[in-house]
Amino acid sequence: MHANPPSSRAPVVRTDRQGLRRELIGAALFVVLSGTASAYTATLTAASPQAVYLQVGVGSFTNTYLNGGQPGNNTTVNKVSATVPAGVLGNGTAQTMTTDSTATQSYWDNYTFCSVPGQVYIGGFYRTTGATTTAALVTATVPTALTDAAGDSIPFSKIRWASSGNGDTGAQPFPAGTFVNGGVQNVGSMSSNTWNESCWAFSYLNNSIPPAGTFTGTVRYTLSSP
Repeated sequence: MHANPPSSRAPVVRTDRQGLRRELIGAALFVVLSGTASAYTATLTAASPQAVYLQVGVGSFTNTYLNGGQPGNNTTVNKVSATVPAGVLGNGTAQTMTTDSTATQSYWDNYTFCSVPGQVYIGGFYRTTGATTTAALVTATVPTALTDAAGDSIPFSKIRWASSGNGDTGAQPFPAGTFVNGGVQNVGSMSSNTWNESCWAFSYLNNSIPPAGTFTGTVRYTLSSP
């Protein structure tokens, strides 16, 4: 079985007397996926060996899957960030977060599926030899809060994401959500012998006023096959 290691995205929040700067920093398992202009889930031919692949942000792949490409490990740590002007700090207007990820094209067929810097690619595949029909699950392991050096904290539930993809017309395999304040949460699933992908757009809720400081935390994403 081929498998990428778990991926992480580490949020960082910086605040000062003039305003708040929030950054999510993290490593990710990376895939870029799309099929046709309207495909975000594609069927794979069962084959040996059984394999799984997960990508969040920038990833590595030799060629495309359709052309016999193979996934590789990628240790890149991508970042998502937003700067909140002092005049709107804590007023409840969600602040758009942007990423330093450059992943836009799908390793399925090179279709441009996501748009940067506003979206983070998440995708991958679960291929079996044909006997397994149970879905593989993608989970996020989330700390209770982002914290700074002084011990101040910002709940992880202040961060949410929307889900879409260029040309998509239906439900996403990795749907929109909001982080929990500590624990493991499901963020999507992959049926056996499918390739799946979405584009996540993160935002900071901005409905509280944290102390000045730099707040950090790490979310780890894991793809688990039966």
